[in-house]
Amino acid sequence: MAAPLSVEVEFGESEGLGLPERQDRMSGNRGAHAGGKERLGTSRCPKGGAELLFDGVKKHQVTLPGQEEPWDIRNLLVWIKKNLLKERPELFIQGDSVRPGILVLINDADWELLGELDYQLQDQDSVLFISTLHGG
Repeated sequence: MAAPLSVEVEFGESEGLGLPERQDRMSGNRGAHAGGKERLGTSRCPKGGAELLFDGVKKHQVTLPGQEEPWDIRNLLVWIKKNLLKERPELFIQGDSVRPGILVLINDADWELLGELDYQLQDQDSVLFISTLHGG
């Protein structure tokens, strides 16, 4: 039997989650604050991403119970739906995966590089779900 895992699960929007701003393709300018340094982790809209589906809570430190099979992202999504998701699951889950428009980072790496749903979680992993679609 696999031991319980402690995993950090975070939900949010693409803006303000510690991701460097992308360079403007037309002007070549980067987002900056006073002092001219690259802007990291500042959010113009503190709430408005995927965290709204989770009672506005962005970060969750969760302990996944021990089970026969290793924990993977597919199992984590089922657990999240049962234990954390408070409303409108259709805005977060589609089939056995996340909806298009939700970027998943595992330990700051794109999940597509790590096997997506089949990635086996390790103790102390960090999984970040970023909503890249915003209303205007």
